[in-house]
Order: sequence, then structure tokens, then C-alpha cells
Amino acid sequence: MSQKTPQEILEATMDSAVKKTGYSMKQLILLGLMAGFFIAIAGAGANMAAYRFLSEPLTNGIGKMISGVIFPAGLMMVVFAGAELFTGNNLMLAAVMDRKISAGAMLKNWVIVYVANLIGSVAVAWLLVYSGLLQTGDGLLAEVTVSIASAKIALPFGQAIARGILCNFLVCIAVWMGNGADSTVGKIFSLFFPIWLFVTAGFEHSVANMFFIPAGIFAGGAQAGITWSGFLVDNLLPVTLGNIIGGSIFVAGIYYIALKRKKNTTA
Repeated sequence: MSQKTPQEILEATMDSAVKKTGYSMKQLILLGLMAGFFIAIAGAGANMAAYRFLSEPLTNGIGKMISGVIFPAGLMMVVFAGAELFTGNNLMLAAVMDRKISAGAMLKNWVIVYVANLIGSVAVAWLLVYSGLLQTGDGLLAEVTVSIASAKIALPFGQAIARGILCNFLVCIAVWMGNGADSTVGKIFSLFFPIWLFVTAGFEHSVANMFFIPAGIFAGGAQAGITWSGFLVDNLLPVTLGNIIGGSIFVAGIYYIALKRKKNTTA
């Protein structure tokens, strides 16, 4: 078995989309919850590994690089254990363009999975704060968690969209390359490097933010002016729009237009 060609990756990606639309609502909810758990736990580990570096402006870049080494574990768990992640599912647009699935079926998947991802991520955020682990480093981890949440909510709307586009471009490229890998090790490397890159660069991932910002709120961010409405409107909305553009249009759409071989309709 060999590495898939780009054309074969496109077909595999569309076949996966068809399979996803065949899941029941119960399956989508449960698998969406699992993806939320996986991404949130990866976010918790990433913060734990890098909080001392993230706490200082001069070492912030190093902190993001360290976080980026840990965070890809979330997408690896999604892919290998089996889960439904909204951002990766933005690749389903290719199957819509090929008329293998309907736009309605794609949107149904997105909405159910998105809500399930949100519930799973918030649940992990609450458990993390309740566990007391944020008191690590004499409470410095809690301070960094609140600071991260505050910075995300403070992003101007347009900047949040731009960072969301850049983020899910890389996430969907990771999934795309993983679909083409011929071995477990190949898939791991395909998933690892683009995710490491997006975390290090500081881009915005909607499902990750479903953990990072609620964790900041639970850790005392409410007293610092971090609100649920701010989370949903000021960050999650623009980042989600950016993620859809970055994954659906800039990856699924471009590759479909570039690689799909049209059937010969001549007699």
C-alpha cells in the first residue's frame, strides 16, 4: 500500500463525508462529545506544559511552541479513536460540490457536532477547574488561563475571523494529509506538524476556544470581566466563521476545483 495521490485523497475525503451523513443523531452527539473531550484535554495539557513561558511576554513564543507540541494529541485522538470534530468536518463541502451529499445533510452534521463539541469542551473546562490543577505554580496556571481567555475575547472581530481562517486551513490540511497517509506513523506525522504550526503561530480554533475561554471564566475570569456573552459573540462567532472559510473554501473547495476530474459527457 502506498501514499495516496492528491486525487485519491479527495475521493477518500468525499467518501468520509458520505459516511458521516449516515450517522444517527445519537451517534453524532456522542462522537461530538468525545471530540470536545479530546480537544479540551489536549488544551489543558498544552497550558500545563507551557504556562510559565506563556506568563512572560519575552517567552510567549516559546510557550506557544511548547503548547504546540502537546496540542496535536487532541486531533490524533479524534482521528484514531473515532470522533466527530466540527472543524475537520468542514472538509465535507467537497462532497456537496460533487453532489454526493446535500448541503442540508452537511449543515445538519455541522450543527449537531458543533453543539456536542461545545458541551464536551465546557464539561472538561469545569472538571479541570474543579480538580484544583489550575492552582499549579502557586496559582500562576490559573492566572495564565484567565489571561488567555481575556486576550481571545478582546480580539477585534475581523482579526478573529482572519485567525480562524488561518487556523482551520492548517487543521483541514492536517486531516487532508492524514487521509492520504498509508500507515499509523504517517498519519501521526501528517496530523502533528500542521497543528503544531497553528498553535505556535497563535491562530484561533473554535473548538479549542470552547475549552480555553470557559476555563478562564470558571477560573475567576468573571471577576475580570470575561462573560459568556463575550465568549459566544466576541470570539466564538467570528472564529467559527473564519474556521468555516479556512477549511471549507480554502481547502475543500480549492482542492475540489483543482483536482476533480469531470466525467466525459460527450457521446
